[in-house]
Amino acid sequence: MSHPLAVAAIGFWHVHAGDYARAAQNHPGTTLVAIWDDDPERGRAAAEQFGVEFVADLDELLARDGLDAVTVTTSTDQHRDVIGRAIAAGKHVFTEKVLAPTVEEAEELVAAADAAGVSLVVSLPRLHHGYTLAIERVLDEGTLGELAYSRVRLAHDGWVAGWLPDRFGYPAEAIGGALTDLGCHPAYLTRLFHRSEPLRITATYGSVTGREVEDNAVVTAEFEGGRIGVFEASLVQGQGDFTIELRGTQGALAYGAAGGGLLLDVGDGWRELPLPDDEPGAFDEWVRRIHDGSRADANLDHALALTRTVVAANASAAAHAAVTPALPLPATR
Repeated sequence: MSHPLAVAAIGFWHVHAGDYARAAQNHPGTTLVAIWDDDPERGRAAAEQFGVEFVADLDELLARDGLDAVTVTTSTDQHRDVIGRAIAAGKHVFTEKVLAPTVEEAEELVAAADAAGVSLVVSLPRLHHGYTLAIERVLDEGTLGELAYSRVRLAHDGWVAGWLPDRFGYPAEAIGGALTDLGCHPAYLTRLFHRSEPLRITATYGSVTGREVEDNAVVTAEFEGGRIGVFEASLVQGQGDFTIELRGTQGALAYGAAGGGLLLDVGDGWRELPLPDDEPGAFDEWVRRIHDGSRADANLDHALALTRTVVAANASAAAHAAVTPALPLPATR
């Protein structure tokens, strides 16, 4: 294993491809050495931008002894194949969410990484943000009482302002629309806040722009004990927003509304809570776990649960009915 780790960026289909390539260049423990893309023109443009080699043959790149790891930002439908080939070649993998289009494929990839002894980490950035850390502390302290209701909404103007590529609306490549990509963040935060798996998922999708995939999505998750979590995503909202609302038996919490900060009300009026700094993110965790040989248990748990939730939501929207998500595999470690 080289020091710093030699990393190749695999695929520039996703809008965050450049972010992870820059992370590989800027992190003190990694260096970006090459780029591959199934679209040679796109790949060569990215390689020129980052000043590294473009490699046209993925298998040749993955076979290089001097390559330690890869970031994967291909189209979602390629994840199983590309990530699987990287794992088989003994390369550590950092990938964009969702991990795979189906639950079975996601579980396959995690099992393959475990068997190969390589580090697999999925980018779930909002788990590491200061507002999430502060909300977890409030929940841990029991300040809200029993959490009864949550609502997490994330929206931007990508498809009305024209900056989100049209390929994000191609069903065969993207697998889904607003919920599958942007809605992943509200989905995994909802699970985190409720500290349990949803029993049923009911999703409603709309397409303001007339694309084949949804650009508006609302999902209701039912949890044990009658608790409800609502999460939403939109790619057609003129003024984008990110809001969190939690309601418990003894209090309420809100983040990102008109007030902007994290607000708490336990019966004596709203007051603003301080936010801790963001903690090191998933890319930092990936590098650390490569070096110490440990497994990203919590990250992979969230990533698999996210795939189960997205698959269930897409099935619910298609069937216009509530869907029971797949059960997690029994723990083997």
